[in-house]
Amino acid sequence: MKLQLIRNATLKLSYAGRSILIDPYFAPRYSLPSYTGKSANPLTDLPLSVEEVLQGVELVIVSHLHTDHFDSVAKQRVPKHLPLICQPGDEATIAAEGFTDVEPLEGELVWQGITITRCEGSHGLGPVREKMGSVMGLTLAAPGEPLIYWAGDTVLYPPVLETVERVVPDVIISHSCGALWDGDLIVMDAVETIELCRSAPEATVVAVHMEALDHATVSRAYLREAADAAGIGPSRLLIPADGDVIDLPAR
Repeated sequence: MKLQLIRNATLKLSYAGRSILIDPYFAPRYSLPSYTGKSANPLTDLPLSVEEVLQGVELVIVSHLHTDHFDSVAKQRVPKHLPLICQPGDEATIAAEGFTDVEPLEGELVWQGITITRCEGSHGLGPVREKMGSVMGLTLAAPGEPLIYWAGDTVLYPPVLETVERVVPDVIISHSCGALWDGDLIVMDAVETIELCRSAPEATVVAVHMEALDHATVSRAYLREAADAAGIGPSRLLIPADGDVIDLPAR
């Protein structure tokens, strides 16, 4: 398995001989409004062209419809014929953009020998959860490949820890920028990411969704420093830069 962080939550996976694109966010730097008044978004350019990102892609997964996970550029540039998996309730909106093969992930489905299973997530807790709306995580499993748990836009709360305990993933992908909305945490921060690592001592955790948006509060350098101080070294917690490719074998 190869995992390439494109930017923010956008990932390109080479998995079981297939190429999967997750949460395409292609907007040019500073082309979208600020969330906090600090800066227009995104804060960085893509590390490679949209054409390069899309090259070879066979499946698209869209976890939810926030613009930093599926923006107007992606809606225009992602080929409309590609199979696209989304959370239940988003399929009509995506189909209205011209996508012709949209399937909501109700529970579990098998695509090209890869088992994809929906997992619960909470984009914050309390009232902010209602503002953020529903989200999903998922697991990917295939013979000879590491079992992946992609947590998505969620804070660390009991269902996430229950998923870790139940599926025993080889790789966990966390969104770890500590983004705030009206002062409330809406994805994992450094403390929660470290606790996630501790909850899965045999897994490799890959922290993404960092240094791309102006409501983030955790930088890569800060997370690395905090993790090292907690005894979670770089072999346990990987923090890729935009464009980095990580090769992860099965356990």
